[in-house]
Amino acid sequence: MSYANLSPEVRRFIWPIAGLVLLLLVNVLISPEFFQLEVKDGRLYGSVIDVLNRAAPVALLAIGMTLVIATGGIDLSVGSVMAIAGAVSASLIVSGVDNIALIIGGGLLAGVAAGFVNGFLVGYFGIQPIVATLILMVAGRGIAQLINAGQIVTFHHDAFAFLGVGYFLGLPFPIVLVIITFVLVQLLMRRTALGLFVEGVGANASASHYIGINDKLIKLMVYCISGLCAAVAGMIAAADIGGSDANNAGLWLELDAILAVVIGGASLMGGRFSIFLSIIGALIIQTLTITIILSGVPPKFNLLIKAAAIIIILLLQSPEFHRQVARFRKWRGA
Repeated sequence: MSYANLSPEVRRFIWPIAGLVLLLLVNVLISPEFFQLEVKDGRLYGSVIDVLNRAAPVALLAIGMTLVIATGGIDLSVGSVMAIAGAVSASLIVSGVDNIALIIGGGLLAGVAAGFVNGFLVGYFGIQPIVATLILMVAGRGIAQLINAGQIVTFHHDAFAFLGVGYFLGLPFPIVLVIITFVLVQLLMRRTALGLFVEGVGANASASHYIGINDKLIKLMVYCISGLCAAVAGMIAAADIGGSDANNAGLWLELDAILAVVIGGASLMGGRFSIFLSIIGALIIQTLTITIILSGVPPKFNLLIKAAAIIIILLLQSPEFHRQVARFRKWRGA
């Protein structure tokens, strides 16, 4: 079966996965031991595990961002929400709270609260998503700095540190958290009517409203989920370094999350979405970073190479690009 005969749904999956496979093969050529895995003390080690582990925060952000973009919105505040969640958990620890449930619960509550503010501004006040979330993107770091009293807060808490550096069934725990989050959100979106509601609101919010879908509530819900995912990513980041750095936690990761969703084939105009492909997009971004490092390219070229590779991947996904290529071939044949 030729590419032209494939359904649009199948085509959506081909290029992101092909891009990831290509990058992995390049890594194998550069470093033949790239796929080698080693078990030490019941834990898996290797370059592939490192890629998955380092991609975990962006993958978590991409899961929530996928739903927001599917409704035709955008969430620029996820990096700042990471900083807030990390600051809340760190402040609870240094204040003497030892109950891990309260520490994690505080971070998650902060994420949901941030998502609620974004969703309320977008859904119920009709503020443009890029403006509404830009407010918290800027103010969020200020809130995190206020929580930390302008300092980098360090702490020692073994149970909380497990979120960032622990292992479960041989895998780094951040990877496990991504898997759990993906399964839960995927079940919520594909085994209930919520997924169709999200796609309907993204495709045409007005029409969805007139057929009885509460588009305001759907938007509020997806921003809360985005905030929740960002909170988990923020606590992973804080647990990994044993501290909360309000200035640098999650800095610019919102851009990587948006890019991961776009690489996964989602339209910024809203509508159909794939959480799985968004995670593939996050893996592509992290694998590309590892590829550049392994290739020994001078650091000053890293961002340019990364941008060029991503442009190529996006062009390969573009139906218009394929149409232009087909026209060019036809013109040359004539």
